[in-house]
Amino acid sequence: MEILIKPFLVSALISLAATPIIIKLAPKIGAMDIPKDERRVHSKPMPLIGGVAMYLAVMISMLLFLPGSRELYGIMAGGTVIFVAGLKDDMKGMSPVEKLIFQIAAAAVAIWGGVQIDFVTNPLSWGGTVIPLSWIGVPVTLFWIVGITNTLNLIDGLDGLAGGVAFISALSFTAVALKLGVPQIGALAVMVAGACIGFLPYNFNPAKIFMGDTGALFLGFMLAVISIEGVMKSVATIAMLVPIIILGVPIFDTTFAIFRRVLSGRSIMSADKNHLHHRLLKRGFSQRKTVMILYGISGIFGLFSVLVSRVNSRQAVYMSALLFVVTIIYAVKFGLFKTTKDSKEDEK
Repeated sequence: MEILIKPFLVSALISLAATPIIIKLAPKIGAMDIPKDERRVHSKPMPLIGGVAMYLAVMISMLLFLPGSRELYGIMAGGTVIFVAGLKDDMKGMSPVEKLIFQIAAAAVAIWGGVQIDFVTNPLSWGGTVIPLSWIGVPVTLFWIVGITNTLNLIDGLDGLAGGVAFISALSFTAVALKLGVPQIGALAVMVAGACIGFLPYNFNPAKIFMGDTGALFLGFMLAVISIEGVMKSVATIAMLVPIIILGVPIFDTTFAIFRRVLSGRSIMSADKNHLHHRLLKRGFSQRKTVMILYGISGIFGLFSVLVSRVNSRQAVYMSALLFVVTIIYAVKFGLFKTTKDSKEDEK
């Protein structure tokens, strides 16, 4: 357990110590989120670049505890590219196209370092039949990294929500990575978890600072990379199932949003206020209760993923199918495929 405890504590302490400094620095450099429209759930200016503390925590921990390799440096370089993109967006703003270019560049750097989905395992094959991807692995990896990076960013709408979900997801990846025999990726995952838990005391409602795109994009990128290195390179049938389950809250919420916008004849890039956390707020839950509910859902997905990683292939497929069906049923019941009349904009 030493391979996990020290990285976790060091990352958490760095994040915990650096965040108050960022809170004091942000107003001096103009890194403030000033509420200007209905998209904001806060009423006063807030320091915006809390992700700086988490970035420092993870990067320093990686240098201290992980052996140097092209793969490590590729992840660090890609993480730095996405961090710069988030920082620029928080400070000056960026167009969606410019942000996408940065995200693709970050993913490309990680792929250069060796982070790539080289094959997929057929979940319907109980023996774990491997389907090589060859050159297709590059665009598939790009799509996965960019997609997961954005899904976490999209749920960053309430105090502590994205950080807590990332924390739970990172711990789940840690457990699965250890089960699959990749302790170094487990260590990387606990570094991300540590950075989140060190930041959350300042970000949980009522927040003293927001992570901004600086943090949300960086955490999304790191979770995407961890999911590839810790699970998807395994030949087990769960390789395709577990990452989707662990990241269930942001993945399903984003998927429902895409379907919702298509069904209503809107662009999938358009914003709305129909995400799961918005629906819970409209039902009368406070910010804290809404966030705790989503923590609970994320925790259930995480525990489920660990169970799936410990059963045989046939059981894993049946359990995952059941979870997905139940999720769809509740999404329909909760109206996540419908657009409410009073909602035209999302916080993103």
